[in-house]
Amino acid sequence: MAGKRHIAIAGASGLVGNAILRNALEDPSIEEVHVLCRQPLTVSHPKLLEHQVDFQLIPPLPEINEVYLAVGTTMHQAGSRAAFRAVDLTINLAVAQAARAAGAQRIGLVSAMAANPKSPFFYNRVKGELEAALTDLSPDGLVIARPSMLLGDREALGQPIRASETLTRYASRVVWPLIPQHYRPIQAQKVARALLHHVPTTDQTIILRSGEMQTA
Repeated sequence: MAGKRHIAIAGASGLVGNAILRNALEDPSIEEVHVLCRQPLTVSHPKLLEHQVDFQLIPPLPEINEVYLAVGTTMHQAGSRAAFRAVDLTINLAVAQAARAAGAQRIGLVSAMAANPKSPFFYNRVKGELEAALTDLSPDGLVIARPSMLLGDREALGQPIRASETLTRYASRVVWPLIPQHYRPIQAQKVARALLHHVPTTDQTIILRSGEMQTA
């Protein structure tokens, strides 16, 4: 498989994950795109291979080079801290472990701007714990995207529109020059492009903040 990019994506139904999927399908350097999902996708493509899985028991994966982790929820949608951790940490880590077993040497992660395993805030702490757990897997390269407020068409993906994102989108048009670079809202498309650009060539752990992804 030398020289050929075979990638896996988890979370392709989400805002960033879907952008990663669509960009990957258009990327001529990527030969196969394996998507792990619970429900059938609405996308078809000659190099797309869909794997409907139970994330509690992921079967052995085909040989891959890279894995992109974009599974996530909100505290409101999860309903409890345990349920939130089971999605954002447990599922992403299980996919990463399965991908490493299938030969993946590089990992791309959609994390959160304030991720920190020692954070007093549960959401940020879980995100930080996942980053630490992925580091412990010792991949050749780990690219962690820490976006600020994400922008994109959630309605087109069948997701509820978040009032906070709508308010931020309109407010930022007025005060954009005053917002520090790393705190400005960012399009999910830019996060996806930044990950797909950095993951295949990175031989260390790097963190991409919003300001660094705005030009992707």
